[in-house]
Amino acid sequence: MTTFALIHGGGGSAFDWHLLEAELRDRGHDVVAVDLPMSDPRAGLWDYADTVVRAAEGRRPLVVVAHSWGGFVGPLVCVRAGAAALVLVTAMIPSPGETPDDWWERSGRPPSAIDDEHELYLHDVPPELAERVLAHDGALAANMNMDRVGREPWPLPAWPDVPTRYLLCHDDRLFTPEFVRRHVKERLGITPDEMPGSHMVMLSRPGELANYLISIDIP
Repeated sequence: MTTFALIHGGGGSAFDWHLLEAELRDRGHDVVAVDLPMSDPRAGLWDYADTVVRAAEGRRPLVVVAHSWGGFVGPLVCVRAGAAALVLVTAMIPSPGETPDDWWERSGRPPSAIDDEHELYLHDVPPELAERVLAHDGALAANMNMDRVGREPWPLPAWPDVPTRYLLCHDDRLFTPEFVRRHVKERLGITPDEMPGSHMVMLSRPGELANYLISIDIP
C-alpha cells in the first residue's frame, strides 16, 4: 500500500481531491489531503510544506502529488518527509531563488485570454460539480492572504534527489501543452507524461488519474 500526499494549487483546497481520494482508496491505497495555510499571512513555503508533512507523518512509502501552484510546495515536502517519488500534475516548476509571484514571467508562460474561471480551469468538469468546487474554494479564498508566501524565494539550492514525474493534460487552458513541454524540458530535463483532461483533471478524470498514479514504479 502506498500513501499519496495530495497538494492542492493556489486558491484551491483539499476538497479538489475528493474524487481522486476515493478512487485511490478503492484501489487499496492511503491518501493524505490537507488544506494549505493560505489564510495565514505569516505562513511561508516551509510552513505550507510542514502542514503536509505533519499529516503524512510515519506513512511509507510516500508519493507526493503536487498540482499547479503546489509545485512550489511538493519538492519541499519530499525533502522533509523522505518521499519515495514526486508527481507534478500540470504544476509550476520552481527554480532556486525564484518566488511564486515571479514564476509567471520568468517561466515564459504565455498569458491566457480566458477570464471566466469555469472555462479556464473546469471546462470539462460536470457543471454541478464545478459549481460546488468554485463555491467551496471561493469561500476559502475570501480569507486568503498569500502576500508573504508569494514573494518568498524558493529555498532549495537545487531540485531534490527524488524520482520525479510530470503529468501534462492535453486540454489544460491555463498551462497549455506547448508551454508545459518546453517548461518541463528546461527546468527538469525530462519528458512529461500526457493524458486528456483540463487543469482540474482530478475532478474531470479521477479514475484515469488514479490509474496513472498507481502505475508509477516506487523505488
